[in-house]
Amino acid sequence: MSTPDPMAEIRASFFLECEELLEAMQDGLQQMDDGTFDEETIHVVFRAVHSIKGGAGAFGLESLVRFAHRYESTLDTVRSGSLEIDPTLIKLFFRASDQVSDLVHAYRDETEVPQLKGDDLIAELDKYVGTNADEGNGPEIEFRPLGLTLDFDDEDVSDLVQDTVFQIYFAPDAEMFENGNDVYPILGALAGLGECVITCDTSKLPELDRLAPETAYLAWNIELYAQVDEAEISSMFEFVEGLCTFTITKTDGEYFSIEDDPLPVFESLVLDAPTPIQCPPTTAQTLPPQPKQAPQSPNGKAAPIAPKSVVRVDLDRIERLVNLVGELVINQAMLAQSLQSSGLSPHSDAMNELEEFQRLTRDIQDGVMMIRAQPVKSLFQRMSRIVRETSAAVEKDVRLVTEGENTEVDKTVIEGLADPLTHMIRNAVDHGLEQTDDRLQAGKNSEGIVRLSAAHRSGRVVIEVSDDGGGINRPRVLQIAIDKGLISADSTLSDNEIDNLLFLPGFSTASEVSDLSGRGVGMDVVRTSIHSLGGRISITSKPEIGTTFSISLPLTLAVLDGMVVEVADETLVIPLNTVVETLTIAADTLDNVQPGLDVARIRGEFVPLYDLGQQLGYREKKKCYLDSVALLISQEDGQLGALVVDEIQDQRQVVIKGLDDTFYRAPGIAAATILGDGHIALILDPSDIIASAVEAQSTAPLRLEA
Repeated sequence: MSTPDPMAEIRASFFLECEELLEAMQDGLQQMDDGTFDEETIHVVFRAVHSIKGGAGAFGLESLVRFAHRYESTLDTVRSGSLEIDPTLIKLFFRASDQVSDLVHAYRDETEVPQLKGDDLIAELDKYVGTNADEGNGPEIEFRPLGLTLDFDDEDVSDLVQDTVFQIYFAPDAEMFENGNDVYPILGALAGLGECVITCDTSKLPELDRLAPETAYLAWNIELYAQVDEAEISSMFEFVEGLCTFTITKTDGEYFSIEDDPLPVFESLVLDAPTPIQCPPTTAQTLPPQPKQAPQSPNGKAAPIAPKSVVRVDLDRIERLVNLVGELVINQAMLAQSLQSSGLSPHSDAMNELEEFQRLTRDIQDGVMMIRAQPVKSLFQRMSRIVRETSAAVEKDVRLVTEGENTEVDKTVIEGLADPLTHMIRNAVDHGLEQTDDRLQAGKNSEGIVRLSAAHRSGRVVIEVSDDGGGINRPRVLQIAIDKGLISADSTLSDNEIDNLLFLPGFSTASEVSDLSGRGVGMDVVRTSIHSLGGRISITSKPEIGTTFSISLPLTLAVLDGMVVEVADETLVIPLNTVVETLTIAADTLDNVQPGLDVARIRGEFVPLYDLGQQLGYREKKKCYLDSVALLISQEDGQLGALVVDEIQDQRQVVIKGLDDTFYRAPGIAAATILGDGHIALILDPSDIIASAVEAQSTAPLRLEA
């Protein structure tokens, strides 16, 4: 049995840390793009780049260290107040962050590292800080005795210098070296924060004959002079946390005159900082910089940043836990059915304990689903880059506005949404938004808006992609579909049906094939991907106002609350969140508006009736719906429909078992489950069933006022 490589585990942990740092970096840049330039926001971006650079240096990722070092130098000039932020600089920072992300992923996946783009960005970054500021590929770690003297050529120096002094004690454990770590990258990272004096503590070093090679005896005392906070210093030790002992003691620096109180000459080891000391001008006094205001909370106090405690767990373990919870739900259903079949009284002790077991099972299931749920924030951040690159390719000025980034959804759903959202965002920028001149002629702002939002609605997550463009040109869409032979020339379609032509395979409104569009693939792939996740997609468009694509998805692909019904001796499950209410059809509510279409009058509104058995091919349509049981279904567009069933058996949690590619994808069939008696039941998508019935009737759902 092979021993796991400890360095491989540390390297994997580093790349996980990078994902969090990249997310924090994107957050900070987005706040800056929105006009928030406070000191803490700039520090967040700077610390993220600095931490990535430090970790990359420990693993010898030279290209990443080199680029991050130049990016960090430019951020440092902003942080010090020497460089003013403007929209052009923020766009450059976004592109530099994309390059950092590309480099991280290239090293993680062991693919070719992108160099040419990085060199171009470095040249642009150097225009802001000067090419002579950082000529090397990064800070080099070098130890040598050095005396520090200051020679000001007899000039009248009266400037004041302010620094914060940190006393740092660092003692590595033996385990730190066993895992492949070393002290030099850490000391080098500390040197990058400011001027520091490092002394090796050998007091615990025994005589040679009593020395154990595997034991760590040395420690280091570091005296750091820098304008940083303790959190930034602590981040230098984040990759060896738990593998060493370190303390940080802060001492407020004093104001002193360099002329009257020269700095002493240190005889201990001194580690040079990578940037030279900049002497202040001698003609005027330099006052200490005033800190910028931190973000304010509504009550006027500074908004605290609450640290989060995070435990990383391998995804395979979570998947195994989810599967075990699914088996627990199935066994709970089997136990419930067995007790009910035994004829026990509903008030017996066994039935009462069963109810308690059901509540406990639900609580466990909810807890496990929360573990697997993730905010869509990381997905939305990826779309920001898609907008930037696509808008640059088509030469449009576009801003992405996001809402509901903290909406949580199952991790599997998030992973499956990446490709569909990429197609939709590109489509919105390329086709949805007009060219700048056309927008100005229409009285619109030159900057187009693409809005990406997420929210929970009726037990599902709804993600919308909208733009403020010119809307769908329906006459042109209809003509293209006719020219391509997708529909007949004499077809009469409603606006909704014309909009849905965009999802047909081979359909494209682009006149020329480009890197972004024109090949007739995209929106049909989007719909297929959404359907594979158990979701639906719809379009709403208004001329000169814009277009909105709405995606409705289940919160989880593991367990759902379902209503168990019987139709033509078949047991089926309908998701409970789609059922508005159940009703028995009475004679005074039943009506027939046209041959083959029956409706029920419910609270002043006519609702179409659909025989579920007929729609699934189990039987012929019922001749009369009088006294039948119906489920009132709410659809995504707000329309109502009623599915007629033979009997409602139960309401329970069911475990979703996906149907793989070997099964035929029948309309209205979403998945399957195992019931308490061991039989398999199909899980239905009622909205899909109603849509198929409407399409078969070649008529839109009626919504008539009584």
